[in-house]
Amino acid sequence: MKGAVEPRLSRGLRDLLSEPMLARHRMIETIRRVYEIYGFVPLGTPAVEYLDVLTGTAGQETQQSIFTVQSPEREALGLRFDLTVPLARVVAQYHDLPRPYRRYQVSPVWRADKPDRGRYREFLQFDLDSVGVESEIADTEIIAGMCDTLAELKAGPFRVRFSSRGLLNLMLAAAAVPEGGAADVLRVLDKLEKVGLGKVKLELTTGYRDESGDTIRGLGMAAEQVAKIERFLAIRDDRRPEVIARLRAFFRAAGMPEAAAEIDLVERISNHLAALGYGDDQVTLDLSIARGLAYYTGPVFEAVLLDAPQYGSVFGGGRYDNLVTRFLGERVPATGASMGVDRLLAALMHLGKAGGRKSTAQVLVARIDRDLEAECLAMTWELRRAGIPAELYLGTEKGVGKQIRYADLTGIPIVLLYGSTEKERGIVTLKDMEVGRELAKQVDARREWLTQRPGQRAVPRAELVATVSEMLGGSG
Repeated sequence: MKGAVEPRLSRGLRDLLSEPMLARHRMIETIRRVYEIYGFVPLGTPAVEYLDVLTGTAGQETQQSIFTVQSPEREALGLRFDLTVPLARVVAQYHDLPRPYRRYQVSPVWRADKPDRGRYREFLQFDLDSVGVESEIADTEIIAGMCDTLAELKAGPFRVRFSSRGLLNLMLAAAAVPEGGAADVLRVLDKLEKVGLGKVKLELTTGYRDESGDTIRGLGMAAEQVAKIERFLAIRDDRRPEVIARLRAFFRAAGMPEAAAEIDLVERISNHLAALGYGDDQVTLDLSIARGLAYYTGPVFEAVLLDAPQYGSVFGGGRYDNLVTRFLGERVPATGASMGVDRLLAALMHLGKAGGRKSTAQVLVARIDRDLEAECLAMTWELRRAGIPAELYLGTEKGVGKQIRYADLTGIPIVLLYGSTEKERGIVTLKDMEVGRELAKQVDARREWLTQRPGQRAVPRAELVATVSEMLGGSG
């Protein structure tokens, strides 16, 4: 048609059809249950914030990725790039909020990053935060919540890694990095897992040209400074107590007794985790964790899936005691973590752990005989009123085989068949799609298949709801 608009999407954006959307909904509900067990309460904030609220909070690289917008009143606005800055604004704006304020929030955020595997310009985050809490037990609780969430999602083996911005700052001081250059060094160190130690060292010193041809400028650090950083990053062990012991030795050798307090803090978190049953197999002390956002001030943490490391961190956060200060002028301690729902969903779909259903219906009521439509309609509503999601087939296909095929394609587990034979006998025929699929593999001859009708069972009409509920495992 002349003048028709080409249907297309901007880079870094995507549509989610029924299968990933249903998987996403299941993820969100699972995460919400975990957070509410911990006693966190929900919060919603607008997608758009004043630009001066968003800027100056998270480091130059993140600031450059803000999508700017303009209101009808020509106000300078931006799309939120995370959920933590809006939380800080809420805490400062609503003076009657309880302290501590423990909230969770699931909402989309936007960043004008270069699109990559599992990285989009619009993506969903699910955060949990405690505001107004000094105790390291709050940080411990966030790490435990990360572990419990990934376990409930059945994401497979994972590892939560934590460290401390305080330790990193002390290391930078030991390496004679001036205070004004610390943020840039931490930004580079945050790329360690993505680009490797070799390229990190190049970016800290001379710079290099990446695979795309872009020039990555170096920070011009001296070789002795980089060597000190490398020795710190080499402190690695799967056992948290061993890392802590080697940390103490590193800072003793550097002549920095002031590091003891920060090491003690990390040790207390490790001990709390051990007492709660979160061992070294779930949580490790990894000194390479820097986290890219500039507002972190204390412990930092992130999680990776061991079977899908190519997706990077799927969960991350840390302590940010100074973020509310820019609004209130007073220090408000806070800690929290954010799950990248879409990145984790992409990883779970890659691993085949996200579920494969494309329909919300549990039963498809087939239309075999148009003279029996009223009774099929009544059975559909009978199932729905019993809490069993049901769909009456309303497509154009009249053949029962193609209607069953529709159920198979959309992942509907039960098909209800009701024709003249069933009416005469006072029964309904229920086809269990999964059982039938498995049994059909064992039947060779077509005649044998037609005789056995694998996965099909005839039940009295009056027992429809009870039987379907039993077939679904009592979920109806």
